[in-house]
Amino acid sequence: MSPAVPKLRLRDVSKHFIAPRTGARTLAVANVTLDIESGEFVCIVGPSGCGKSTVLNLIAGLDSASSGTLEKDGVAITGPGADRGVMFQDYALMPWQSVADNVGFGLRHGTPGKALSAAQREQRIRHFIELVGLEGSEKKYPHQLSGGMRQRVALARLLANGPDVLLLDEPLGALDAQTRLILQVELLRIWGETAPQAERKTAVFITHDIEEAVFLADRVVVMSSHPGRVREVLPVDLPRPRDEAVRGDLRFGHLVEAIWRLIRDEAYRAIGGSTTAAAPAVPA
Repeated sequence: MSPAVPKLRLRDVSKHFIAPRTGARTLAVANVTLDIESGEFVCIVGPSGCGKSTVLNLIAGLDSASSGTLEKDGVAITGPGADRGVMFQDYALMPWQSVADNVGFGLRHGTPGKALSAAQREQRIRHFIELVGLEGSEKKYPHQLSGGMRQRVALARLLANGPDVLLLDEPLGALDAQTRLILQVELLRIWGETAPQAERKTAVFITHDIEEAVFLADRVVVMSSHPGRVREVLPVDLPRPRDEAVRGDLRFGHLVEAIWRLIRDEAYRAIGGSTTAAAPAVPA
């Protein structure tokens, strides 16, 4: 029996960027090889400038690799598709549209809703508004919502379009610390962590927050920079469903520390700091 084809497969993927004025070439990511299984939640972490978002854009088809191959379900990724939904940090909501209209935009005006009747589209919009806990806010506009509520709208819009791969680029990064912790738990609920893996969406989540990555992920991909490479892939051996109590688990703390040790020196260099300042004290 042949092995199952992963949901996403990256093989020796590299990406060069060329400066428009000087023509100088910058190697942003190099030789990235990674398999992501169907229904898996994978977080990618690394120091600033390590190419995390570049990898996500390549999977989304928003950019093309300079070399190597990217596949979804064994088929080459050659451009954007409704099967892959992208969510960014800045919400990207239309301020003149209500919550319901923002959530339903792709269903009413794009490919995802073409096979649905008007009644089916409206039912789907209501379903995802309720799923993210925004029932009663359907007629509100983005300026009337908190940051956390706006990000829930963006998530409902993403899910309403029906992609089987969720690509999330720092989606909680602009939120205050308390709201961010709450939405981490909510994101796992909405993703369907209590469902069998075969029924879950496949999620690729970019974050700078190591604790967030460990809390959310089945595996954490740690990248190094200049150019961006996969340094290590760490499985997260913590039970699901997860709640705040998991942060007190010794395994949680050990994973956070292990990831920080992998990226610590590069993270300090990225902000112009001294790597010696980051090193732990050595007992006398």
